Amino acid sequence: MRPSLALALVLLLLSPAHAAGITAYTEELPPLNFPQGEQVSGYASELLSAMAERAGIPLQQQLLPWARAYALVQSTPATLLFSTVRTSEREPLFRWVGPISPRRIYLYRLEQRHDIRLSHAGQLKQLRIGTLFASASQKQLQQLGLPLGAGQDSTHSDAANLAKLKLGRVDLVAMLDWAMHWQLQQAGLPENLVRPAALLDGRGQYWYALNPQTPDDTVKRLQAALDALHRTGYAQQLRQKYIGRESIPAGLADFSPAKS
Repeated sequence: MRPSLALALVLLLLSPAHAAGITAYTEELPPLNFPQGEQVSGYASELLSAMAERAGIPLQQQLLPWARAYALVQSTPATLLFSTVRTSEREPLFRWVGPISPRRIYLYRLEQRHDIRLSHAGQLKQLRIGTLFASASQKQLQQLGLPLGAGQDSTHSDAANLAKLKLGRVDLVAMLDWAMHWQLQQAGLPENLVRPAALLDGRGQYWYALNPQTPDDTVKRLQAALDALHRTGYAQQLRQKYIGRESIPAGLADFSPAKS
């Protein structure tokens, strides 16, 4: 082989387009990430695929239970976890690329329930609220004085909570804004069926969390790719595809826990 050709092959193999691949793990959390046939789909999944392609990083995605994926990414090089809320406790455990999306949990009422007007957390004790088992919302409402089984009617899915709200079995449901949009869409219900009554938690954002041994170059290239996808408008188009047009209601009571 000619020396010039051998050198070209070496340079090609060392180029960013031939960087080591990443295996990304996620849970089922529609519309951010969810199974579609044998593939992982959703806003965060498609965005990550576009980022990896732009950065020249081979990517595989796999659905796993959250606790298993969380532990696996901390201990295994060349792995990534999404969609992950970035907190002070988690900060040193991963390398971070993002943000992906704001994280806003509202208390939703039926549009026709004009009798529900919230201005302070004490009013919640007079209402019955649908929550998810073992969720952050369930725990926060307990701290606000709503015990399980009395003030809270907990279940295992957002779809079940929306059905209970529609049937009048609960007065409010606690749900992420994009999850509510998704559930209404999947059920074939109009967006104006429900209305936010209060912001339960407006802290935090979702990020991609990488194994702490991830090289700086990989983190920088993925972040640069994400920034570029925002600049070109691709990320916004993807958001509208899965999440719809986002609007933040004005004048709502805010029950978000104080930042530590």
